[in-house]
Amino acid sequence: MNDQLKEQLDGLLEKYTELLIGEASPELKEKVEAWALYSFIAKSMPPLVKHWNETYPDAKEEMKTLIAEIKTLNEEMRSKKQ
Repeated sequence: MNDQLKEQLDGLLEKYTELLIGEASPELKEKVEAWALYSFIAKSMPPLVKHWNETYPDAKEEMKTLIAEIKTLNEEMRSKKQ
């Protein structure tokens, strides 16, 4: 992947993070990126995620926490807009 594409994808992730949760710090972008990747894989290859969850139960719990955090941030952002 070339540098220009990396930069453009980073911009896409930054805007997505901002629209999803209201701000786009580097830490939040990293969390949204992990959430998006996990969610995509869970939908496209559920058995793989099931295996990963069984292999890494601590990581599964961390992902559950991350997903809940993003959901909460999204709900807070939506309520501020209303």
